[in-house]
Amino acid sequence: MCLPCWGETDVDTFVTVTQITLGLAALLAVARAIKGPAIVDRIVAVDLILLLLAAGVGAEAARAGSEVYSAIAIVVALIAFVGTVLVARFVEWRDVE
Repeated sequence: MCLPCWGETDVDTFVTVTQITLGLAALLAVARAIKGPAIVDRIVAVDLILLLLAAGVGAEAARAGSEVYSAIAIVVALIAFVGTVLVARFVEWRDVE
């Protein structure tokens, strides 16, 4: 069985292994988001999933050599950051009252 983009060049092999590793990490983060006993655990897990997605898109940008993927990775990372900050402020506001 020949996987697409597996072993064509060293970069393709490295990016494929990186994306598989990021996918496994995302599965563990999904498990934490589902199981997390506290809302903070779920927030951190969702933030991690978004950042792993940005890293996967960045790895694909390295393989494809396209600036579009880099822009997508930056947008996903910024959305993850802003979302985490907003939810953290909401949790802090909710705990004060």
